[in-house]
Amino acid sequence: MRHLRFIRGSAFILGALALALAMPATTGASSHSEAPGTAKDRMADDTDLYAFVAPDAPDKVTFVGNWIPLLEPNGGPNFYTFDDDVEYYINIDNAGDCLDHIRYQFKFKTARRNPATFLYNTGMVTSLDDPDLNVRQTYTLTRFDNGSPTVLVRNGVVAPNNVGPTSMPSYNDLAQAAVTTLPDGTKIFVGPRDDPFFVDLGAVFDLLTIRRIPGNMGGGVDGLGGFNVMTIAIQVPMAKLTKDGAAPNARNSVIGIYDSAERSKVRVLQEDGTVLNAGPDVQVSRLGMPLVNEVVIPLGAKDRFNHTKPTGDASFLSYVTDPELPKLFNLLYGLPIPTTSRNDLVTVFLTGIPGVNKPANPRQVPCEMLRLNMAIAPNTENPNRLGVIAGDVSGFPNGRRLPDDVVDVEERAAAGGTVLTPDFNNSPANALGDGVDGNDLPFLPYFPYVAPPHSPFTHQHHREEPIHPASVPATTSMQTAGAATANPVGAPKLSFRLAGQNPSPSSKLEFTVPKAGRVSLRLYDAQGRLVRTLVDQDAAPGSFTARWDGRAADGSQVAKGIYFARFTAGGESIEKKVVLN
Repeated sequence: MRHLRFIRGSAFILGALALALAMPATTGASSHSEAPGTAKDRMADDTDLYAFVAPDAPDKVTFVGNWIPLLEPNGGPNFYTFDDDVEYYINIDNAGDCLDHIRYQFKFKTARRNPATFLYNTGMVTSLDDPDLNVRQTYTLTRFDNGSPTVLVRNGVVAPNNVGPTSMPSYNDLAQAAVTTLPDGTKIFVGPRDDPFFVDLGAVFDLLTIRRIPGNMGGGVDGLGGFNVMTIAIQVPMAKLTKDGAAPNARNSVIGIYDSAERSKVRVLQEDGTVLNAGPDVQVSRLGMPLVNEVVIPLGAKDRFNHTKPTGDASFLSYVTDPELPKLFNLLYGLPIPTTSRNDLVTVFLTGIPGVNKPANPRQVPCEMLRLNMAIAPNTENPNRLGVIAGDVSGFPNGRRLPDDVVDVEERAAAGGTVLTPDFNNSPANALGDGVDGNDLPFLPYFPYVAPPHSPFTHQHHREEPIHPASVPATTSMQTAGAATANPVGAPKLSFRLAGQNPSPSSKLEFTVPKAGRVSLRLYDAQGRLVRTLVDQDAAPGSFTARWDGRAADGSQVAKGIYFARFTAGGESIEKKVVLN
């Protein structure tokens, strides 16, 4: 039993949970083209960072860094890669002083076997060294310990893009073969994945609209559904991360993490179309806690924040103590929200929560990072998407797991729906959300955990959805939204339901995976013939949402009539009728 496992039952932590509740509201993708500079340099744009202790690897920490946002699976002929001219980093502070004591650097090299063809692959690809795979990318992984480099991997293979079922009939197995395991147990995966972040982009950027007020009853549309992202995942033994090389204990268990990207300071476009890089490398993007640069940092300071190391974060302090978003909730919805100096946010964003994820370092410098207490065991019995505010201290903001719903957590906190601000902790403030509670694909139950990328041949995005009439920003609409409903806690059970209007080709298919295993979600016609497979993969426990656009596997629009959606998990099946008219 590791140190601090008792933390879940500690009365002291209940007070610390209150601090975690006091986080600023955030809307929009975690960091998808969040600043003017990265909007023009998407190849170096950090989108999301995750750090967690996985149930199947309790003695390791898994880091997932995503870059290059909103990748349409139909990416040919130039399918997506990391940029050979960018250095990608996962940075770790294990001393509580905001310095980069450990850095994992990834540098890439792209090769094209046959430049005379426009094809990404010239035939069916069945292995990573298949001669028909024309475009290949490799990486060099170097670990820096207080500036001292050690090369861990040379010519590591980046998983190829999912070109489609004809080119790559067993894509998931092909991509999984790209996982590299080092002698010390460290695992690495690099390649395209489904974007794991979920948020109603279309509504929240339309003046913080909530389609179905107050936001805890579904009704949102995942604006990132159907899009891919480029992922770097690395799973590291905990003793390789602590400052003293020992197992996590009360003195060394908290680490701060952020990822970043660097480019050469000088870039020259030459007449033949090539680029000449010169001068020192400079940081052009960074991401620690989700959504900070997107909605906490104002437009005029976003690029400067991306270029600033965490040790310089004092210059952005006023944006944390006097955030804009609570004021917007007050203006748009008429909610009484605490908008005065929010010093509680300094604890969450800049120092860590005492007793949860604050480093044991009295000389700590305040800085913005994602902080993880490695000594807190993963919640394997009843993980909650709301993390710490729901009593699950193994979740956000103690690190960040893939299913953690950071948008709902931070919207509720910004509105004052917290135990720390009892005068404001009531309905509807403590029930706010965007109506999107889970990812569009199941996460894997094993490394790298992020779902495989969508296929360009069969993927789909959301259709436009009408805004709920009660969602118009008005005081009466929000104030009469009704009492907050509790978020269910407990072991998930096999379930499957239609959400939205039926008949409708855009009806959502919501399903819950009770335990890790193989799952499938398939559509059949009235004669029992397979029409479309929406999901067929290994899956971790959790709830997910899929959509059927009324098309068959070959992309053709199916005829009007009755169809059946069959969800299978753990040898058990549930079937629902879908009517298209």
